[in-house]
Parts: sequence; structure tokens; C-alpha cells
Amino acid sequence: MHSLLRPALAVGLTTALGLFGCAPLPHAEADSNPETVPEAPPKPPIYETVSLPAATVHVVTIPDPVRYPVRVAVVEELARVEAIAAQVCGAIGCVAAINAGFFDPNNGLTTSYVVQDGVLVADPSQNERLVGNPDLTSYMDRILNRSEFRRYDCDGTSSYDITFHSDPVPAGCALVDAVGAGPQLLPQDTSVEEGFVDPAVNRDALGSQSANARSAVGLTADGSVVMVMAAQVPGVSPSGLTMAEMAGLMGDRGVVKALNLDGGSSSTLLYQGTTYFGRLNASGELVQRPVKSILWVENTP
Repeated sequence: MHSLLRPALAVGLTTALGLFGCAPLPHAEADSNPETVPEAPPKPPIYETVSLPAATVHVVTIPDPVRYPVRVAVVEELARVEAIAAQVCGAIGCVAAINAGFFDPNNGLTTSYVVQDGVLVADPSQNERLVGNPDLTSYMDRILNRSEFRRYDCDGTSSYDITFHSDPVPAGCALVDAVGAGPQLLPQDTSVEEGFVDPAVNRDALGSQSANARSAVGLTADGSVVMVMAAQVPGVSPSGLTMAEMAGLMGDRGVVKALNLDGGSSSTLLYQGTTYFGRLNASGELVQRPVKSILWVENTP
């Protein structure tokens, strides 16, 4: 688990005064009236573009996710990322947002767990099209224990992790936000463990070895949160990234834990009011697909 703590503020002490207006003793002067340590200035999120032969990769790095919390939002009716962001951020606006968990486009119901403000607000076990699908029966335990991005409150400080749904919340922390997706890309690929891939029957539910538009979120060793969206390039075929290529790109940028998010035509990233879409249709036009949930960066400083 990666935890970012704000620098502690030293408490100013009252200067000891000598009797009858005399100067304080030398040792008292040394021990008293220390200066308050100033709080480090906030480090706002950073946006950059990585141009590759078959993909344009949009990257938002949040080096200070304590003062710029990464939160979760889910909607009843499917909506585009920027519409969900406008709903949850209001006039303040989101610094950034990215599409998040899986859903069934046929009924608009979640296929990923979502926790928002400490409350389970989306439960895939209640989606009959998912749990009642006979083709998925043998994988259901793994599907319902897929990986998720979590935000904890640990003694008033935000902390983040990427872990399986059944993993316990650390002692002294409360689960505030979580959104399931998967598989984990780093430190290793968990496609088989999460029921996405089954080599015995050539199952590959996400087309992991094919180039496509993809979204992911990761954590670096120093506690930064990194959002990545790989967009397809017009006129290039195949276009986009494979899942292994996404993992490699994130690893090269210092990410040590990474979670694949819903991809393909869901792939969308918003930064400072500009929306970038990932998927191209047969005519080479960007696809703007409504989604179920997002990760968004709060503009609080």
C-alpha cells in the first residue's frame, strides 16, 4: 500500500521570559520559540502526451493525491465521462477524470464493484445477466473477486492501493472509494486469476494480445497516482496497445502497481476541461461511448 502523508507542522512554543524583564537563560533561548515548519506547496497533476507509432498515450500524473484526492463516481444511467465529471465536480471542475469499471451495455448494470464515500453503490452479484450467464459459471468466483483501485482514509490521510476485492482493509484505515476492473498489469498480470484468460479453451475476454484503445491506473513507488489512456491513431492498423505494451509503458514511467480499466470504446480521459477519446470506428472517427463509472481528481487546493 502506498501512503502519502502531509509534512507534520511543528507547534510553536511560547518564549520563556526571565524574571523582572531579564533575558531568558541561554538554554531556554535555544529550546524556545522555534519557527513553524511551512507546509510544502501542493504539487498539481501533470498532463503529458506520449506519441508512439500505433498509439497516442495520454498520461496524467498526480504526485500529491492527498491534496488532490482521486475519487470514484458511478451513475444510474450510462453517461459520457465529461458528463459524469460535470455532475460530481460542479462549478469547481475536475482536474482530471478517466473511465473506470466494467458494465453491461445491454442493461446498463455494473459488472464491477464500486464503493463511493464508504458505501457499496454498485454490486455485480446483483446483475442477473452476469451471474446467470451459464458460459461464465466456472469463472464466477474469480469474476467476483477481481482487482480494484482503492482509496483509504488512514487517520485522516488518503492512502491508495490496487488489490483484490476480497483483500481486507488495513488496520487503522477505512475504505472510502473503490472501483473494480482488472486484471492487474503490474507487478504481474493476473488475467488468469481473475477469469479474463483461460488458455485451456483459448479464452481472452479482453483481447489482451490485440492492439486496442486502453485505459489504466497505477501507483508509483513514491505514492503518485498515474492515469493512462492509449488512443488509437487514424490511418494505422492495427492501432492502440496490447495489454502487455500498456504494462511496459507504465513500468517504464515508474509505476509499480497497475490496474487495467475498461477499454476499447470506453477509453476516455479528461484533463482541465479537454476530453480525449481512445477508440476509432471503421471510418476513423473517434467513438464517444457512455460509461458507468469514473475515477476523478478533486480540485481542492
